[in-house]
Amino acid sequence: MTVAVGVGPLAPLARTPVTPHCPYRRLSTVNLPLNRPTPGPLPSFPASSSPQHVSISSTLRCRNLRFNPSRAALGSSDGQHLDNKGFEVKGNAEELKQWDSLTAKFAGAANLPFLLLQLPQIVLNYRNLMAGNKSALLAVPWLGIFTGLLGNLSLLSYFAKKKENEAILVQTLGVISMYVVISQLALAEAMPWPYFVATSVVVASGLVLNFMNYFNWLNFGVWRLWEDFITVGGLSVLPQVMWSTFIPAVPNSILPGSVAFVLAIGTVASARLGKLSEKGVKFVGSISGWTATLLFMWMPVAQMWTSFLNPENIKGLSAISMLLAMIGNGLMIPRALFIRDFMWFTGATWASTLYGWGSLLSMYWFNSISSEFFFSATFALFAWLGIALWRDTKVHGHNSPFRSLKELVFGA
Repeated sequence: MTVAVGVGPLAPLARTPVTPHCPYRRLSTVNLPLNRPTPGPLPSFPASSSPQHVSISSTLRCRNLRFNPSRAALGSSDGQHLDNKGFEVKGNAEELKQWDSLTAKFAGAANLPFLLLQLPQIVLNYRNLMAGNKSALLAVPWLGIFTGLLGNLSLLSYFAKKKENEAILVQTLGVISMYVVISQLALAEAMPWPYFVATSVVVASGLVLNFMNYFNWLNFGVWRLWEDFITVGGLSVLPQVMWSTFIPAVPNSILPGSVAFVLAIGTVASARLGKLSEKGVKFVGSISGWTATLLFMWMPVAQMWTSFLNPENIKGLSAISMLLAMIGNGLMIPRALFIRDFMWFTGATWASTLYGWGSLLSMYWFNSISSEFFFSATFALFAWLGIALWRDTKVHGHNSPFRSLKELVFGA
């Protein structure tokens, strides 16, 4: 049986290297039996426990590597353990390892619906370009595509820093597919050429820098400069996009984006000059991920506002596209819950329920889709969410799913 074990001989538990921030060792996967001979004496255990029942954290929030149970915690029986904060938790290490693997596969599988979601637009644009029908591409808003592209780049940097491979692949695919659409719009002269050149430089730089940082080939100062850039960009774009959603109900102005840009520059400069507290610096470092998440979360709000003003536009929505958006984001929810990533969980849940299912609800309300289609999608979504929450509760040994949600929001 192939299991994850620590590199080298099994050390006594008292010498297991842990830190308060990341209580797990980096592991390798090799073909070895679980019960290997143990060099040296093992420490004594209380009568109520066994060598397989050891400390294991329930938070699973290591920042720079995926959760893998330490070798000493690979026992297959249940029991009580102490997490890294001293709380008693119940859990089955083997089930934790299996659910870790499954949630990672679910997140990786999200690539398929996201690819299918963008592919029809790419094919349609290609056909119009080949037919010389450039005017058809004017209906595709390049600013909206650019906003999504910036969001994908920001989230790519966030997940690259966390070493979440499946999420990295999802965001990389999003960057590439969005850039293909942007290129098509530029060829059709639907996007100003100088903006396209600048976008190309940002995309190429972002992909290369994230690749180098993932393999630890990048100077820390260069990476920090990139993080500052996407932080300022995200903070500037988000309020401008939110403001533009309500035009013509509000004046057409770039004031929100301009004010946000100045504030973003001041905030980042203060953090780099040591004018902020440690918590303030940490907050600034998380801004780019949250602004990217909020950009994606704003998409269904903008869609609903447009549908509210023009109900006939609902007929132009594709039920299959909304279903794919619901499935793609829904597949990432169990992983976000398992690693206790509140930002990722919030964005994925919002997009799956409000953008995907919410759009289907609007289409059903206005008789654009059948009741069978809507209720089938509804049952599938909420059953999936219930299973994900129940399974996470079970593998952590909690008595209530609210414990998992509490850990997600507030930590253990």
